[in-house]
Amino acid sequence: MLNLDPNRPPVTPREAATLIVLRPGSPFEIFCVRRHAQSAFMGGVVVFPGGTVDEGDREGRLSTLTNGIHQRSALFANDEEHARALAVCACREALEEARILPAQGVIDIERLHAALSAGQSFADLLTESRLKLTTERLVPFARWITPEAEQRRYDARFFMTLLPEGQQGRHDDHETVSSLWATPARLLEAFHAGDIFLAPPTLRAFELLADAPNIDAALALAERQTLDPICPRFVPSDPPMLVLPGDPEHDVREPRVAGPTRFTWRDGKFVSG
Repeated sequence: MLNLDPNRPPVTPREAATLIVLRPGSPFEIFCVRRHAQSAFMGGVVVFPGGTVDEGDREGRLSTLTNGIHQRSALFANDEEHARALAVCACREALEEARILPAQGVIDIERLHAALSAGQSFADLLTESRLKLTTERLVPFARWITPEAEQRRYDARFFMTLLPEGQQGRHDDHETVSSLWATPARLLEAFHAGDIFLAPPTLRAFELLADAPNIDAALALAERQTLDPICPRFVPSDPPMLVLPGDPEHDVREPRVAGPTRFTWRDGKFVSG
């Protein structure tokens, strides 16, 4: 859950990356995991696989263990090396939390997951397994920064990719306790019914993707996003709100994502509008 205090001095956000994995179908589905209820941040929340960037994601040799970066990555990274580290983080976290790995080569997903969970470095694991991450296929979708009023803050880049052939996806039974494939519309229904809890960035992603009739349209939607940082501002009104760029209560005047510019606290959750 969020821990919002407008009087708290803002902390510097930690860099993070997350992966929206799409599975072909009519309609297409998205993979999600539920975080452990005791997690320090977003406990019990349904999210996309993801986590913070670590030093291993920045190793120079990863340039030979990846197949490049998507051209739009420059819009939310400082340079090519930075963009690669973000994409590598998204891939590593997907393997760790969801048993999904966007890569070329012979993939034994359970062995790779077990080795990573046991502490083997991601770069060593890729090298010995003769795998190359398909980071070029990770399409940048959004950049959200946790509100300044939150105790733990992240500067999270969202990527989108297709489920690699032969993989299924499954939670790790540690950081994530359950997983599911569902359409954006079904996930929105579950949220509004109170069956699942979603943070505003995830909720907005589902709202946008619910209008996409197929995977091609979803990927085209990702290509149209501005990728400018979206940092909601907490307004302790009655009821409390999180306002987005473009809202009269936000200091950034231009909108940076389609949809309502406010999330309002109702019935124990932030909802759009």
